[in-house]
Amino acid sequence: MEMMELEDGGANRGRKFSSVVVTGSNSTDVNENEKICSWKKLTYSVVKCSSYSSSYYPENVLDDKPKDQTSRWSSDSNTPPQYLLLKLQRAAIVRSITFGKYEKNHVCNLKKFRVDGGLSEESMVELLESGLKNDNNPETFPLKYEVNNRPYPCRFIKIIPLQSWGPSFNFSIWYVGLNGIDKLATVQPSVEQFIAYREREAIRVCLKHLRDHNHIEAFESLQKKTKIQLEHPLMTHLYNTLVLSGDYVGAENFIDQSVRDGLFQEFISLQDYKPIWFPLGLDSPDVSCNDSPVLSRPGMRGGHQMCVDSSTGIIYLFGGWDGNQDLADFWAYSISDGSWTLLSENTENEGGPSPRSCHKLLLNPVRRQIFTLGRYLDGQCRPHENMVKSDFYVYDIETNKWTLITEDTASMGGPELLFDHQLCIDDEKEIIYVFGGRIQSDRGILLESLNASLNHQAARMGVAIDRNEDRNYFPIMNRENNPQDRMAAAADNLLAHMRNVGVQNINIDAPIQRRGFPGGDARARILRDDREPQMMDVPRAVAGEMEANNVPPPAAHGGVGGVPAGGGNNPSSLSSANSELLYSGMYAYHIPTNTWSLLRCDVSTPKPGVQSIRSRVGHSMLFHPGLRKLYIFAGQRSKEYLKDFFSYNVDMDELEIISDGQRKGECNWPGAGFTQRATIDQDLNEIYVFSGLSRDKDKRDESVQNSFWVFNIIRKSWSCIYRNDTGGDMNWFSQTVEPCPRFAHQLVYDDNAKLHYLFGGNPGRTKDPKLRLDDFWSLKLIRPTADELLKKCKLLLRNQKFEELASKDSLNALIYLQTSLSELIDHEDIEQTNEFQRLTLLLFPKDESTRKLPFDDSEEFHFLHRTKDEEQIFKRSKLFDSLVQYFPVFMTQPRVNLVNLLPI
Repeated sequence: MEMMELEDGGANRGRKFSSVVVTGSNSTDVNENEKICSWKKLTYSVVKCSSYSSSYYPENVLDDKPKDQTSRWSSDSNTPPQYLLLKLQRAAIVRSITFGKYEKNHVCNLKKFRVDGGLSEESMVELLESGLKNDNNPETFPLKYEVNNRPYPCRFIKIIPLQSWGPSFNFSIWYVGLNGIDKLATVQPSVEQFIAYREREAIRVCLKHLRDHNHIEAFESLQKKTKIQLEHPLMTHLYNTLVLSGDYVGAENFIDQSVRDGLFQEFISLQDYKPIWFPLGLDSPDVSCNDSPVLSRPGMRGGHQMCVDSSTGIIYLFGGWDGNQDLADFWAYSISDGSWTLLSENTENEGGPSPRSCHKLLLNPVRRQIFTLGRYLDGQCRPHENMVKSDFYVYDIETNKWTLITEDTASMGGPELLFDHQLCIDDEKEIIYVFGGRIQSDRGILLESLNASLNHQAARMGVAIDRNEDRNYFPIMNRENNPQDRMAAAADNLLAHMRNVGVQNINIDAPIQRRGFPGGDARARILRDDREPQMMDVPRAVAGEMEANNVPPPAAHGGVGGVPAGGGNNPSSLSSANSELLYSGMYAYHIPTNTWSLLRCDVSTPKPGVQSIRSRVGHSMLFHPGLRKLYIFAGQRSKEYLKDFFSYNVDMDELEIISDGQRKGECNWPGAGFTQRATIDQDLNEIYVFSGLSRDKDKRDESVQNSFWVFNIIRKSWSCIYRNDTGGDMNWFSQTVEPCPRFAHQLVYDDNAKLHYLFGGNPGRTKDPKLRLDDFWSLKLIRPTADELLKKCKLLLRNQKFEELASKDSLNALIYLQTSLSELIDHEDIEQTNEFQRLTLLLFPKDESTRKLPFDDSEEFHFLHRTKDEEQIFKRSKLFDSLVQYFPVFMTQPRVNLVNLLPI
């Protein structure tokens, strides 16, 4: 059989005819500049509501009066369905919706809601499902506003409350604002296109119903009258071959050719992966030579760094923390040979970087170089001036030589010394991007200590903290003749001294005995990517005030990255002004010119017209060269575990918020956590995230719970393909099925072989806190293959043919069962074998009720009398429906059935 060429040339690939598909991307039919200029506040009226209580009328949402407690709509019940129906003055493309709030937190605020929209009350699609924060800040949400890449017009907007912040409380909405386009020249074509689209789809659904029920005359008449095609001609050819002619051999040949032409690839790309773990290097023990051990593989560690050269199949590993000390060994792993090579036992002795962990490693495939930046320093090392400089090294792969680019990137306009940051490289323009991380300069350490103590005192005294614009680095307390006044005075004195002598050389001890801290110093615990709790000095001025006023020392932080364990905001957390000094912003390093530039400061309130980026630690950052975007996800900042996800266009200097991490409807997203490792495949447009230390909302402490997520960049959707939270005292070291849960590990991706590699980490054993791992794993993600789908399709076809033979000729049916069907069965699979054996029941039925495939669990109720021929056509039509699901959507008939659309 010769296959027909696809007529649409791929222009309509992805178009969904069977259902309304709404996206949030920009329209291709509306000029972008015109669209932005045309966006405005839309006028609407409230036309209907489910209920209202007392004087809380629905019309109250028209006015934004945050100080008026009665200016709101409140439902008379919290029993679904409750709703508020808005009617626009004219049809519009609604771009966003804004919810105003009362000036204080309120139990009736919407914790979860849904927004639907459409041209009529009876026909709407979901535009948004999300939730409000329980605070006094208005919130604006973008709405999905396209159908099949065309603007979606609305005349009605329906707001459906689903849950309030207070249990059993009624729902309240204080104010609603709508933003979009209602310009007639823009909206009218969209309305006409959408109406035409719905009419065309309605006819296609009718055509499908008529053909499925063998009403051929009516089918041909409707198709001739409307000139609307039900499906792509290739699908019609398959229908005629299978359903009308019963040519099962021809149908198999058609499916076989379709697989070779790649028509199943779209379906395959939509299927979830299955993970396959494989342990590596288990047969490479260390050997001895002249009583000296010769290392054949890297030892146990966490907080190390890896990168992979996909062109040569080499994985590089450098540094880390073994539970007692930082390391400076440098290794190379050959993927093809399956062996490790020790390139350097101590890179510092060869002019390279000193022992370190929580740094970052980056491969430049063009220049064949490896860059490393950042490290974590113990508290006792920080007072030394040379130790707090941000050194920057490069390793030349060809010459096996390290070079110090600069001993201090901050002196060149780059970042200060930091750790738990992220690096990405733009190979085309040879630019390295650096984002986030904790600053470890003397300035940052001193300010962190002071600010934490001041905030702790403020929280204890119940004093509000304000930002003083003249002193950008310190929160100043409301002054009265009380202890907090003396605390502020101490801060002023310390600030003045810092300005006089320079913050880089400041080191103030705190020889004050505090209960619970060894060494007699008032210190605060911090925890980095992979280390035991370290101590950080508290300034004497602050410690003295703490001692005099019986204020406890800064909390013994159990969190990660220098922040306390726990979630959410806290009045004693670092102020936004001080955060600028503690977290590094976003930088760009141009390799050819050896120059740095600052792209974004870490600020909570950006300048007008500039979008802010909240810096963090323990996050993920990836670069997609085709889309020219950095993708940044999760992390931790102060006491807050972040779940936000956004992209940054490096050429346009623009941010796109994929998720702010606050919406209650985003349950199928990776949870908040720390030390997540992420990779990207630009060819597949997929991002992979392997979780580390997870934040359990039901517990105060972190837990080691590994999971693996895949994000599809085009569809903007997550899927979880692997979970592992089984830890405890299980003997993980002897098993070879999957790696034990861990954090502070490293994960790299070979985009040529489509394989991930995982090494080491911290298993989080409370009984052995210094224990680290040295296991090495490969991870392969598999989807159903085209050959597997082809076999499944052939099995469906042969099952149906066998059923028809069994009803007419039992002997030939038995032969067919033992030959054609048997060759497709995996007889080592117990389930398939049992189903195959039960097929014989069709050969000797006791009555007509047994004449159906034994593995068909669906109950069918036929209320229309059919002849045997009509029943045969009906079953073949169902088989046809099963087969076309593997083809691209734009080629097939609608997936919905007419009878299922009828109201009940």
